[in-house]
Amino acid sequence: MPAAPYLRHLPETLFNLPRNRLLLMLMALAALIILSGIGLRSPWPADEPRFAEVAREMVASGQWLLPMRGGELYPDKPPVFMWAIAFFYWLTGNLKLAFLLPNALCSLLTVALVFDLASRLWNQKTGAIAALLLMLAPQFLIQAQKAQIDAMVASWIMVACYGLIRHFFVQASWGWYFLAWAFMGLGIITKGVGFLPVFLFLPVLVLKWRDGTRFQGVLTWRCALGPLIMLAVVAAWLVPMWLAVDHLGTEEALTYRNNILFKQTGERYADAWGHLQPWDYYLTSVIPALWFPLPLLLLAVLLPLLESLRRQPVVLTALVWVALVVVFFSISPGKRGVYVLPALPLLALALAPVITVHRPAAWFPPLMTGLHGLLALALITVGILAWNDHPKLVDKVSDYTQDPARLHEAGTLVFCLGLIWLVSLGALWRAHALGRWFVALMLSWLVFTVWGYRILEPLRTPRNVLLAAEQVVPVGGQIGMINFREQFILFSQRDFTHFSYFSDTEQENRNAWQWMLETPDSYLIVADDKQLSCFVMEGAHPLGTAHRDAYVLLTDEQMTERCETPERVLRFTTETPGAWQH
Repeated sequence: MPAAPYLRHLPETLFNLPRNRLLLMLMALAALIILSGIGLRSPWPADEPRFAEVAREMVASGQWLLPMRGGELYPDKPPVFMWAIAFFYWLTGNLKLAFLLPNALCSLLTVALVFDLASRLWNQKTGAIAALLLMLAPQFLIQAQKAQIDAMVASWIMVACYGLIRHFFVQASWGWYFLAWAFMGLGIITKGVGFLPVFLFLPVLVLKWRDGTRFQGVLTWRCALGPLIMLAVVAAWLVPMWLAVDHLGTEEALTYRNNILFKQTGERYADAWGHLQPWDYYLTSVIPALWFPLPLLLLAVLLPLLESLRRQPVVLTALVWVALVVVFFSISPGKRGVYVLPALPLLALALAPVITVHRPAAWFPPLMTGLHGLLALALITVGILAWNDHPKLVDKVSDYTQDPARLHEAGTLVFCLGLIWLVSLGALWRAHALGRWFVALMLSWLVFTVWGYRILEPLRTPRNVLLAAEQVVPVGGQIGMINFREQFILFSQRDFTHFSYFSDTEQENRNAWQWMLETPDSYLIVADDKQLSCFVMEGAHPLGTAHRDAYVLLTDEQMTERCETPERVLRFTTETPGAWQH
């Protein structure tokens, strides 16, 4: 198939390479982008330190079935993602490297699946374009290098979608069909929503109803066996967990089981208590920005895309599924931008065959060129303002650091990113705007992950607060914390005590007072804005700022003479981890 004119900047010979060689080249490019910067930064709030600490404790304790955080059961998520981090930590002995590897490898798998499926449905050129479109979306790159669960569950969902689409639209393959259901089960015990590929059956059944001859031999009674495989995979985790909880029989263990099975699934979806957003949040705030430029490209090829829906039912099926996923998450009052990530690969898949043979609308290239130039100028301007200590930028970073040198260094980074966009605009002026955008984005991502991570690392960790505390605390002294955060455990050089993540501040306050009364050489880290009935803040030793809070160190001198006895004695001490690379 001859190259469309707007793709002339891509050598046609590239698409004519042997399929495996083309795949190898694409995966090498994806690996360069996705693996860049891994090992250069620590887990950053909010979720990453939590999962890294759970994984560290799995390896340290040898108990992997019931996740523990700071010695306390962690009931918010099933353990699959933490198992993956723990495995790489056990394998490498380096938590700073291990915590980002699972999502990076899962994202590479997603790229490969998108290429392979599009190649089988159409041709290898379309497969390559689909993979490149996926990598264009900022959300995909960001989540590929974050230790959040979403990139992994999106990969499992993509495996399931791959298996179902291959079975229904490429060639009957019951092995892939049943594997799809197995990965739905794996997705469920990773993050609950692994069943989303089931929505593919809605357009498939409609297509079957409209044309009774369609899907002969692939949509039969055997399809009903798929859910049994999904349930079997779920049971592989659920049954041992249930038995372990029954064996322990403690209130904490029973609460863990009820939380993980009910509160964090159906209740969180139907009656969310956090991240509350309006119904149109994904359509107006997430997809236009984090999936850019794919939504704009969809509008630019809307007419040929609509035509392809009549001729290519697999494109219709993919787009209907994307819409159903967005609607599903929009119904829940609790919304986070990462929730819709699983829909992104199939959007890239649906767009690829259209843009392979059709020009986008005439307005698309100049608009992309204009946005390219505006982004370059905006980045350069922000960099210059940072060098000159612009008051709004100084105020913006004041929660993280008061050091003007940090702002100037960040300004240099932003300025250089702006130069990348500006130079790419001039050097690739004759190239198509979409290819030019891709080159600028990939170069910017490489610079940010190698250089930007080093700049942000001191601002996103509590290293400075703990170092200040450890200079005051004598050898053999112990550190405790009210309203603790997992990253403090990761960086602590001393035994670290907290007073239950699930206690309110008043109960933590009473437990901390009791702990300090009973424990020689004990010290307490708290945010300086906490109002504690058992401690006074006068004379507390300032420790600096981390996580946008200023912390102080409390000693015996800040303890009141009396404190009301806590309702329950709750304290969890983690021995010096020794796992982090200081």
